[in-house]
Amino acid sequence: MSNDSPPVGYLLKQAQSLLHVRMEEALKPLQLTVSHYSCLYRLRLEPGISAAVLARRTFVTRQSMNVMLQQLIDRGLVTRPSQADSGRALPTVLTPAGTAALDAAQLLVERVQNRMLGGLSATESAALAGALTACVTALGD
Repeated sequence: MSNDSPPVGYLLKQAQSLLHVRMEEALKPLQLTVSHYSCLYRLRLEPGISAAVLARRTFVTRQSMNVMLQQLIDRGLVTRPSQADSGRALPTVLTPAGTAALDAAQLLVERVQNRMLGGLSATESAALAGALTACVTALGD
């Protein structure tokens, strides 16, 4: 790497920051934030998970997740029982309206991702995904 090239970590942060901004812009007409989208997306993958697990999976604090879940409940996008069947965890699931909102959001997010990867070939996109996966694994627990 030459002295003129920014460090890879800096480039990753810059890409992440710009991706976040572009996703926020794309999701705004749906009155969703990237955090809302992330929450809905995780609930599609893991219906019924607790707020604590959902917070960890979407990189927010438990307190922030509770606020966000209340916003999504108020909009009719997710539902949680008022009392747990057993234990303390309240399972959260998407409603049909939440599924529809996520489907619409997914299309918008895919457009942003396609824009980001537009200058790469399919092989380069796959290599990037593989390299980022390796980075995550190397830095993970």
